[in-house]
Amino acid sequence: MLVRADASAAIGSGHVMRCYALATAWQRTGGTVSWFLAEAPSALEERLEREGVQVSHRDTAPGSQEDAELLIAAAGRCDAAWTVVDGYRFTPAYVRRLKDAGLKILCLDDDARFEFYAADIVLNQNISATPGRYEKREKATQLLLGPQFVLLRPEFLAERPDRTHPKVGRKVLVTMGGSDPENVTAKVLRAIRRLRDECEARVVVGEGNPWKEELRLLAGSMRPQVQVEFSPPNMAPLMAWADVAISGAGSTCWELAYMGLPAILIALSDDQRGVADGIAQNQVGISLGWHANVSEDTIADALQSLLHDPARRADLGERGQKLVDGRGAERVVDFLQKQI
Repeated sequence: MLVRADASAAIGSGHVMRCYALATAWQRTGGTVSWFLAEAPSALEERLEREGVQVSHRDTAPGSQEDAELLIAAAGRCDAAWTVVDGYRFTPAYVRRLKDAGLKILCLDDDARFEFYAADIVLNQNISATPGRYEKREKATQLLLGPQFVLLRPEFLAERPDRTHPKVGRKVLVTMGGSDPENVTAKVLRAIRRLRDECEARVVVGEGNPWKEELRLLAGSMRPQVQVEFSPPNMAPLMAWADVAISGAGSTCWELAYMGLPAILIALSDDQRGVADGIAQNQVGISLGWHANVSEDTIADALQSLLHDPARRADLGERGQKLVDGRGAERVVDFLQKQI
């Protein structure tokens, strides 16, 4: 398998992390994984290499003609059975060039934004994914749609908790993804400071977050002091610890659902709007909508209410665990191998 996905402050780390989950599932069946990388924080690149992924780093514009030609050459060198492409910069023309070169392509998608899909397989793990959104595709293009195909990393599969829901929740996890360019994390922390009851909070600050120092100072000024987790190698223990999460509406949503952690979601990018809406409509989480329209008071009120509602927390957690069973990456790998 050859993977083409990047991470940065602008695009976050979700594309890389879910492809990493797929890569580890592929490795568990005896397969090898190579990765073509144009940009990523050093910690992510080092993690891939520690897991036995052969990383090839090239200084090229993601999604460009040069990028496509280099990827085709890399696929030839590693004799890749499948090439996995994940990112909005990889346009239909880019995928068509890969297909014309004879590569078998799995394209990860979130919102059916492109005018046409030529990949052999399109994977959209979101709750709002339906075949009708992909009518403009090649006749031979197959679809893997919905949370049954959620790609979870091994650390989550090893630590699903037997969760209890105290009468009053006190432990809050804040995670706004790997970059958070709009610094929504700071808004959430200021909202937590408005709570009537004291709570213990842990805030995850990703490798690509440009606001690290500001967040460290803000967290240190709060009472009780907020614990900041800078790029933790394993999110599962933090999710197991918390009573409630406040999160961006990216891939983390599915990790929270699997862990049974009730979550308040804030959409940080256009592709997250549909995810947040779908999760709220299916009563798996609470959506506050678009980040710029959400006030500190709105966040504080939603959090205060959920911390004091154990029945709702239990219901959200149980619905999440029913929705995401942890076998998504296994299902995708099995499907891929049957197409070889």
